[in-house]
Parts: sequence; C-alpha cells; structure tokens
Amino acid sequence: MGLKEYNNKRHFNETPEPAGKSKASKGALRFVVQKHDASSLHYDFRLELDGVLLSWAVPKGPSLNPADRRLAMHVEDHPFDYRNFEGVIPEGNYGAGTVIVWDEGTYAPAGGTDASRKEQDAELRRQYEAGSMKFILQGEKLKGTYSLRRMKDERAWLLLKGKDADASTDDVTLQDRSVKTGRSITEVALAHGAKPNHPEATGKKSARKPAPAKAAAPAKAPAKKAAPKAARRQAAIPFKKIVGDAWTLARETAMPQLVTPMLATLVDAPFSDPGWIYEIKWDGYRAVGYVQGGEAELISRNLKPFTEKYTPVAKALGQLPFDAVFDGEIVAVDERGLGNFQLLQNWQNSPVSLRYYIFDLLWINGHDVTALPLLQRKALLKALLPANDDVLFYSDHVEGKGDAFFKAALKQGLEGIMGKKGDSIYTVGQRTPDWLKIKVNQRQEVVIAGFTQPRNSRKFFGAILLGAHVDGKLVYVGHSGSGFNRKSLEDLHSKMLPLATDDCPFEKCPKANMPVTWVQPKLVCEIKFTEWTREGIARHPIFMGLRTDKKAKDVIIEKSKTVQSMIKKAAPGKAASKAAKKAAPKKAAAPKASSGTKKTAAAKEPKSTGKQLSESDGGGPSLTLNKHLITFTNLDKPYWKAEGLVKRDLVNYYLRMAPYILPYLKGRPQSLHRHPNGVGGAHFFQKDMEGKIPDWIPLHTDFSESTAKEVHYMICNDEATLTYMANLGCIELHPWHSRAESWQQPDWCLIDLDPEGISFEQVIDCAQVVRQVVESIGATCCVKTSGSTGIHIYIPLGGKYSFEQSRQLAELIVAMVHAELPGTTSLERSPSKRKNRIYLDFLQNSETQTAAAPYSLRPKPGAPVSTPLHWDEVKRGLTPQTWHMNNILERVQSEGDLFKPVLGKGIDLAKVLKKLDAIR
Repeated sequence: MGLKEYNNKRHFNETPEPAGKSKASKGALRFVVQKHDASSLHYDFRLELDGVLLSWAVPKGPSLNPADRRLAMHVEDHPFDYRNFEGVIPEGNYGAGTVIVWDEGTYAPAGGTDASRKEQDAELRRQYEAGSMKFILQGEKLKGTYSLRRMKDERAWLLLKGKDADASTDDVTLQDRSVKTGRSITEVALAHGAKPNHPEATGKKSARKPAPAKAAAPAKAPAKKAAPKAARRQAAIPFKKIVGDAWTLARETAMPQLVTPMLATLVDAPFSDPGWIYEIKWDGYRAVGYVQGGEAELISRNLKPFTEKYTPVAKALGQLPFDAVFDGEIVAVDERGLGNFQLLQNWQNSPVSLRYYIFDLLWINGHDVTALPLLQRKALLKALLPANDDVLFYSDHVEGKGDAFFKAALKQGLEGIMGKKGDSIYTVGQRTPDWLKIKVNQRQEVVIAGFTQPRNSRKFFGAILLGAHVDGKLVYVGHSGSGFNRKSLEDLHSKMLPLATDDCPFEKCPKANMPVTWVQPKLVCEIKFTEWTREGIARHPIFMGLRTDKKAKDVIIEKSKTVQSMIKKAAPGKAASKAAKKAAPKKAAAPKASSGTKKTAAAKEPKSTGKQLSESDGGGPSLTLNKHLITFTNLDKPYWKAEGLVKRDLVNYYLRMAPYILPYLKGRPQSLHRHPNGVGGAHFFQKDMEGKIPDWIPLHTDFSESTAKEVHYMICNDEATLTYMANLGCIELHPWHSRAESWQQPDWCLIDLDPEGISFEQVIDCAQVVRQVVESIGATCCVKTSGSTGIHIYIPLGGKYSFEQSRQLAELIVAMVHAELPGTTSLERSPSKRKNRIYLDFLQNSETQTAAAPYSLRPKPGAPVSTPLHWDEVKRGLTPQTWHMNNILERVQSEGDLFKPVLGKGIDLAKVLKKLDAIR
C-alpha cells in the first residue's frame, strides 16, 4: 500500500484532486463510491485501510443482486481525502472527466462489526493479502454484505453482493445523483464549464430500466389488489347462460358445512364409453374448499383442518369474487410439473409449488348445485375459475376415450385416472359406481404397527410393519423398508417412538427377521406395490408418505371391482332429466379447454409435448415447442453407426426424456459438447454463445479468469432449448453445479469416481465405501452411473454453501475413502501418476465446472445413459451400458426419478462437519 503511484500520475498544479498524503481516520472505517465519467464511464469503489483508500474501477457499477458478478480492476491507492472529491479533472490529465460522490458511508469486516478498530484493520489487511475480502457496508445506496475476490490476474477482482435482507434485483445505478451535493454528473460538468463525456449514459434515467425479476412472467392483474372484496362481490354470475335449463335443478340454500366428499370405486382396468369423462387422478390430499366473504377454509376428507397447513391455497381461494364450495386435490408439483405426494408432506422445504386442482363444484352464491349433471357442474366451474392463477387450477377432462387417456397417464408417470359418468349427480359422503378410479400402480393406505431394528449403516429403523382392518380386526399385510431417505427415516422414527408399546397390535402376530418395536396402530401411510399375494401380503411395498388425512380405524383392504360390473351399476342419469340435457348448451359439455383455461398436466404439460420425429418427416422437419419453431437438420446422419442410430434418434430421446432431464438443467449455464458428426467424429466444447443462438434462449454472463473476458453461457429452461441443443449435436449435457441466479452456491457436492486401468466392479466396491463414509457423518447421497467408465455420487447441498465449502467437504470424504482403499484409489490428478487406480475426484466442485447430467446420453458405444440408481443396485453385475437410450424411459416410468433428493433441502453442513471431526 502507498501513494507513490497515485502522485506520479498527477500534476497537482493542473488537477483539483487532493495531493497524496497518508491520513489515518478515527472512528469507523469509511468507504466511498465515485462515479467517474472518464474515457469510459465507470464507478470507483474505495475502501479505507492503513491510511489510504484501496481502489477498484468497476465498469458496470455495484449491484444489489447476488447473481451479478461485477468485474473490479484494482488500481492505485488513493489518499483518504479523495473520498470528498467531486468535480472535473481537466482534459490532458490522468483520468480526465467528471467525478461525483455517488455513495459513501462506513464499513466493517463481516462478523467483526463489534471488534475494535485495530482488530478490524488487522482482519481486513489479512483478507486483502489473501485476495478474498468480505465486509458490511452502511452507505446511503449500498448496504449489507459485499465481497471482493481476486482472480488469477492480480489486478482483476470480482465485486459481489451477498444474500441478505438488502439484496434486490433493482438497478441501483439508476440512482444517478451525488449523495454529497444531489447533483448528477451532467450538472456537475456543466457547473464547471465542461461537457460530460457520455451524456447519453449520465443524464437519462429513462434510458435504463431495472430488469424485472422474471422477464417472462406477466404482471399480476391489479384488480385483485385494487378492488376491495366487497366491491368485487357485486358482479352477478349468469348461471342460466352457462348451463342452460339445467340450472332449474339448483336449490337455494345456505352454505353447507363440513361436507364429506363423494368417493370413487376402484376398478381393475381402463375402459372407453361415450357417456363417461376421464380426469387425471391427482396424487395429493383431497380437500373441500369453502369460500365466503373473501375468506377461505380447507377441510380434509375426514374433516381435519388444512387451512393453516396449506395457506397458499387458502389465500388464493380467498381472492375469488364469489362464495363457493369446491371439491379438489391439493398437489405438490415438482419442477417437471408432475405431482409428488412424498414432497407434499414437507412442501415448505421442498422444491415444489402448491396447486389446488378443482374438479367439482357443490355450492355457489347461495345455490346447492350437487343435483346438476356433472358436465354442467364442470362447465360452471370452468367459467368461474381464473384462467391464469398460479395456485387454482381447473381439472380438465376428456370425453369417451378412457383407454387412450390411461395410456397417456402411464407415459406421464401419473398415479392413474378417474372415470366419471357425465350425467352423474354429486352424492355427498357416498362411494358410488358413478365415479371409478383406475390406478397405474397398486396403491393402498395401511396402518403402521411396528418397526424393526436397523442393519449395518442404516439409521433409526429397518422396516415398518404394515396392517389393515379385515372384519374389524387388524391383520398383517407386509413390511416396507423402501422409499425412505435419511430425513424421512428420522421424521417417521420420531413419530413412532412415542407410540411404542409391548403389545403386538395384530390379531395374529407375524414373525420378523430383526427385533421389532411395536407401536399403537395410529399412524396411516400410503404404499405402492406390485400385487397382492395369495396370502394377502403386498408384494414389494414402497413407502410413499404419511396420510394425515386418513383415520387408522377406517383403513381397509381396497380390492378392485370388475369394471363391467361397475358400469352396469352406474346410475342412469338420476337427476339429469332429458329436458335438462337437451336444454344444456353445447358449450357446457365440450371437453376441450378454451385458450384461456389451464389444462391438466397430461393435456398441457409444457415440458413434455409427446412429440417425436419420424422418418417420413424427412431430413429437415420443424417442430413448435414452447411456442418456438425448431428446424432440425441432417436427421438421417449416423450418430452411433454400430447401433444403427441416427441423429433423429438423439433428438427423439431428449424429446421423450425432457420431463426427467429438465429439472437438472433449468436455470443452469451449459457447456456445450458438440458432436456434429456423431460418435467417433470430431467433437468440441463451446461455451460462449452470444450472437450464436436465438434471442429467446437466455444467457448467463461470467468473467473468465483464464482469458480475462466475459463468457456468455446459454441456459436451458425448456424442451425447445433442449432439442435445439440436440440439433447442434450435443449428445451429452453438461450443466453447472449451480444456478445462474445463485452461481456461487452449488446445489450439490460431487464425488467423481474416475477409474484408470481398473475394473468397473472395483469402482462399484469403491462407491459403496463412499456411501458408508457419507452416511457415517450424517449426510445423504445419491448415485448414478457416469454413463462412461465411472460413477458419480452427489450430496445435496440445497444451494446453501459455497463452492469452497463443497470442495472441502468432498476432499475430507475422499481422504477417508482413500484411507479405507489405499490399494485401488488415488488422490493424484495426473493419469500417469494413478495408473490402475480409481481417481477420487473432488476438484470438480468449482465454479463453471460441469458433469454429465442425470439421464444424459454419452458419446460411447451402445448409447449409454448416465443413470440414477438405487443403492442396492450398485453391485457386481451392473455395467456402464446396463441402461441406455432404448430402455431408460421404461425404467424411469417404473422407478421414478431417483435423483430428486439432490434438488431438495440439502444437508446441514455444520452438523456433518462436527460429526466428521468426532470420528476422524
């Protein structure tokens, strides 16, 4: 530090800038940001330390957005008195141009605001010398945590805003006036008889506007906020216009209370019938919604309150401008747009959004409409619900085509479908043959009656023992140890322990392979399974989650009826008189949704169009995806010659797998690995995509330390972009470990097992040791084949930690693994130094680093896929080619996305490190 360079660059007989003299201030450390209209407009960021102002030139200015990385070029130190300088540096002098004091205030090292001045100086000096400073600003414009990080070029640093209460997406540089005089650069220049160098950038606020948080998201309709609820409720609803003479079947009555919803009968097969409609069977919690006077309540099917548990749904219902009683399903929707029952129970801490799919209307503005035919009730419901709400969704249907709809549900990985007689009335609290449910997988609510002692490294319990009531007695129906992660094991264990009892609750006590702790039969959960055995045992049951909406005493074995017998029993239009049916307008029965109505996931899931390219399309067809026209080229070009696969097969694969891949691509910059001539041909990586791709594909700008230039990475958010990448010859997909909006916080920690001259069986053995180490320190992990020769192990971080923390965690883990397997593993990065070893790669946990995405194809013989696995599948017999382009979809439809936990809440790193320290 010093002022020699500052003094050498200036002629103080010509410039009004203060002469360079060191000066130690008293009290709090000061900072200043000066806006400098020199040859290029920039902002000078200055921090007081050791009697001078450490200085950086920031071309784009400071930001309030943690997602922004602002290049800050370190320049010469400035004297402390420079913080008050505002004026014009004359032409011909260094830095000629106008300067204003854009912001000023005090600062302190992060975590050291209460330290003495001497201690603060020492800490900041240490951070500065280390090239990584973190501090808290208390200015007029800039507040909260900021950091400066030095890159490989000693002069190049990054200025970063921390995630705190002061973070914002607002463009703070639009506040263009001096905090010292209130004048703009233009006004200061003109006051000194000078002209601004960049008047278009210094005096026109309208030239720059803050970018909205979501450019594509339309603004909320102001009517919801502006109009008071009482005023909104004045509009009359044209009931008769919507449903015709069927309205004569409505009864004037007060709002019903505590309605027990109508129930469906399980049948054994799908069917098609022109008199029936078919809906998605939503995988969530059934709930009746009551809306009155702008307030809403949610009640479960067994009359438990849901309002506080699912407040976003209640809040959305409360915005409706009428009184009503709805029947629907609360669903947690994941990033693919699919319902996920397991995440619904802890939706606040999961990567999901809540939706209330409403499929029936029971009462509206003083009228009971349960006697109207179903199609008329749905026509009324569709007309009343908002078309573009984030939470309330009309549950659409198709007419007559039950078999085709069931096949579509199967492809989408849905729970099943509902068949409903089109002219049926709503029968409160009854299970009738007018509503039928057809499930893709067998599902059953069961009572938890006990749990077994865990084995090996498993924690809390091994399996739960399950039962159901038969003739009023609880009978054993199987046990399940699948479907759990560490968090759900712990949560369920904490709920079972208080119910522990010495008495077996079953009529006939079953034998178990491990010691059993019996519990009072009060908890209900849901399982999915393959079939019932002759002995009445559920085969291969998988725990799906607790059912807090079900009572244990009501749990019975639900056996499916034959579909034909139920169709015969279905009521022949009890209330739907012929007159009403004839009088009803065609619109009421139309199955197709209008352009303004949200469709169900199966009918309008934007991430899964179901489109495929065929040979008859030729070599250069086009598809419209996400409202963008994608034109494909050279589709007949061989891509895997030995397997007879062409580029069309590559594109079709990513079209089919888009719903499963996109959650791991969305929001993440991509490093493109292009194979324009297929496997075996020339290939190359491409990162900077500015000006090379359509404008509708978003970009993320990153400053490259190696080239000292900005790199513009493309971001893949949808099916259109995914297939565009495939058309570029991107056989494999390489997303960042972090999202653009939080590029410093990875979502996972990666341990890459990279073998060199060693068998895949030994890689499998190594992976299991990694798992044991990870679980021994209280963490969880997911595993997938790399699709090449190795195995990838991911530890979910939840975007809460830095890359440095992630890398250090991985390094500690692999050190323990190497100590266990010194003969087959190595920590040497150079292949020549780790021959016949598995490289335990922890260095991938760095900014801009990538790995093959889950479900990504790999440019290897056999078209293998990087495939998520159950840990019990990681055993000898598994090969990198086990799962490939032609069999992965069926597997995922059967097993689900096994990598979902990677995008979840993440580990508690402090607890993990504490446990790790205890066992090392």
